[in-house]
Amino acid sequence: MMKNRVFSVGVMSGTSLDGVDLVYVSFDKKNYKDFEIYAAETISYTKDWQSILSNAIHQPKEVLIELDVEYGRFLGETILAFMQQHQIKTLDFIASHGHTVLHEPKKGITLQIGSGQEVANITNTKVVCDFRTQDVEFGGQGAPLVPVGDEILFSEYEYCINLGGFSNVSFVKNNERIAFDICPVNIVLNHYVHQLGFAFDEGGKIAAKGKVNKLLLEELNKLEYYQKAPPKSLGLEWVQKHVFPLIDTKDISIEDILRTFVEHIALQIAKVIKGSTNVLFTGGGTFNNFLIERVQFYASININLASKTIINYKEALVFSLLGLLKINNEINCLKSVTGAQKNHSSGVVFTT
Repeated sequence: MMKNRVFSVGVMSGTSLDGVDLVYVSFDKKNYKDFEIYAAETISYTKDWQSILSNAIHQPKEVLIELDVEYGRFLGETILAFMQQHQIKTLDFIASHGHTVLHEPKKGITLQIGSGQEVANITNTKVVCDFRTQDVEFGGQGAPLVPVGDEILFSEYEYCINLGGFSNVSFVKNNERIAFDICPVNIVLNHYVHQLGFAFDEGGKIAAKGKVNKLLLEELNKLEYYQKAPPKSLGLEWVQKHVFPLIDTKDISIEDILRTFVEHIALQIAKVIKGSTNVLFTGGGTFNNFLIERVQFYASININLASKTIINYKEALVFSLLGLLKINNEINCLKSVTGAQKNHSSGVVFTT
């Protein structure tokens, strides 16, 4: 019955800047694992928004304050159009991740823009957002947050891996859920394929034509981050500081860069999941057939992919769940995942 269900729009913008993912979903009030997705869509960013968001990291505080409001308006209008297009009449709340501009938890800094108040005003709906700040204040990484969703919605899998701007994993070890960012994925691949005039490397076809540069591969695999134990997380800053400069010192073709980085990704992921036959892969990188082939090669497994809706919209789905948990004052941040002082219910609620 409808009265036993709660309805939400989940909103996610990832570091790869593909666009805004939206899902309209309901959860059973007593059994969150019983969920149903009614509509899902990705609204691509214009070139202007891609440029604004990719350069936001370099902006001064006063510009970011304005951008938070401006991007919040953009999100609100985007969500409202989604609601109208899909004739959404029943909606209890919106859960918005916002867009990450800064994420340096060691310095106590994390910033996701997209004013929740603007979104609430435009959509005339309760909004839950700003899921990371409290965790960082509690000494955590503020990331990853999706593992709570893995625990509640996808507990039948041994490992849950998302291939987005970064690859991240969650799994249960010693009765605790562990999660961390494995390595960059689309944030690097897209950066270099853009130089060839493409938005992304469809199916990994361009990478497949290249050759592995063994020196670059070796140097990538030796980066200090990969030797650290979790909890740990990655951000654009780390890529700009450690990955791009390393790659750009090599005088090699874009094809060879892509080929080498695909190999790097596959090796790093395989180290985590080698031998497991029960892995859920989601995220846009899952459609990179060549990357999946290389992961299968190094991990010695066959990968069975989830439905396209789950592959594409799992993160937006999970943020809906995180919003619901916050509204119900239930735990949506795990200290075993983020390294925070305690489990807690994170997020800020905005009303009209």
